[in-house]
Amino acid sequence: MKDSIVIDMEYADYDIIDGTPNVHRHHIFEGTSDRKLSDEDGLWVPLSREHHEGNMSVHKNKEMRVLMHIIGQLAWEKHYIACYVGSSETDAREAFRKRYRKSYL
Repeated sequence: MKDSIVIDMEYADYDIIDGTPNVHRHHIFEGTSDRKLSDEDGLWVPLSREHHEGNMSVHKNKEMRVLMHIIGQLAWEKHYIACYVGSSETDAREAFRKRYRKSYL
């Protein structure tokens, strides 16, 4: 799995929400094809068991899932702009839409 583009890898062993250790790596975009893209693009975050699988987790709580999708898209667009000098926010948004078939913003 590629390093995360969402967080500094120095903090990859701590929950992105509350900083607790012993984390799972959560792919921000789910489903067979999107999980593969998340792997390729470094779109994962460290989450504690509670935030990954518990009652308030990304898998059971719509607000948490939406928040992760927004965070993931913003990180992807920021990374795109940094890699493709001269590209704009509009270019990055359109490229994200083409790759993931929708925008979460």
